[in-house]
Amino acid sequence: MNRFPQYPNLVAKGEGPQDYDVVYLKDTDVALPETINYRTRYAYFKTIARGGKSLIMSCKDLHLSRVVCYKTLRPELANDPVEQQRLLREARVSALLQHPNTIPTYEIGRDTKGHLYFTMKLVHGYTLRELLEYRERYDLDQLMEVLIQIARALDYAHTHGVIHRDIKPDNILVGPYGEILLLDWGLAKVWHPDGSDAETAGPEGNFAPVGRTMTGFGKLQGSICYMSPEQIERDPGIDGRSDVFSLGSVMYEVLTATNASQGETMDELMRSTLEDVPISPSEISKTRIPSRLEEICLWCLKKDPNERPQSAAELVRELGEDWRST
Repeated sequence: MNRFPQYPNLVAKGEGPQDYDVVYLKDTDVALPETINYRTRYAYFKTIARGGKSLIMSCKDLHLSRVVCYKTLRPELANDPVEQQRLLREARVSALLQHPNTIPTYEIGRDTKGHLYFTMKLVHGYTLRELLEYRERYDLDQLMEVLIQIARALDYAHTHGVIHRDIKPDNILVGPYGEILLLDWGLAKVWHPDGSDAETAGPEGNFAPVGRTMTGFGKLQGSICYMSPEQIERDPGIDGRSDVFSLGSVMYEVLTATNASQGETMDELMRSTLEDVPISPSEISKTRIPSRLEEICLWCLKKDPNERPQSAAELVRELGEDWRST
């Protein structure tokens, strides 16, 4: 007897348990071995994405009978101590920031070769980058709600002493149940209790770019199109207002379908961010933009951090006001 008529043909097609997470007794009541071997906990790996530094896969957690997301370093970087430290920091930051707009971390460990990995909740969905490729399907209210939720996550992180430093559409995920999640804390900045940090400035120039993203140790970090002026200049006094700038850059792209900083090379993009006043979104957008929303966007993009919203919480309040009728 099929007790789930809303999915009448899934089991016959062999799609049910994988695509719809149908729960069966064979999953819930399987015996747990008397001796737990954590090195054989995960199986049935499938690659989801390959980043410049990491490899992200889905796999089956045999202890809990669920599919999870498994992140590790690419093989050529698996023994790099700097990248190992970054992966550890990302896993622990993600675990410590328990918020509705962040993805839960489940476990951190080493595989059979001794390489680091961590697991987290697997969420199927679309990044904001993918949504913006079909922006005509979404109204402005929907897109602004995504940014409001991300600002809430940033407010939570900032009050816990963490700066994200890599806010961009690719790191914002919209899930199938309305979840809005801020991803990838691999470039997060944290401090020692005395206010110092472990990052040392590297030599000028000699960057190691990967596309428009640079993640060299002690060098410029983040995605150029969304970086704040102080992030570009590697200001040791950087704070949460840098993330506010980056979210403002994402908002600018949502409103105009282009970047606030203009240029074909990284040097041009950096110069534009440091020197150019962004064109008003209403001058280049193909659709009408409420004047108050334009003001908020340009406010976030002020060069001087003291002239921006002073916290992500302030940005949340402003975006929660009635900007639609202006």
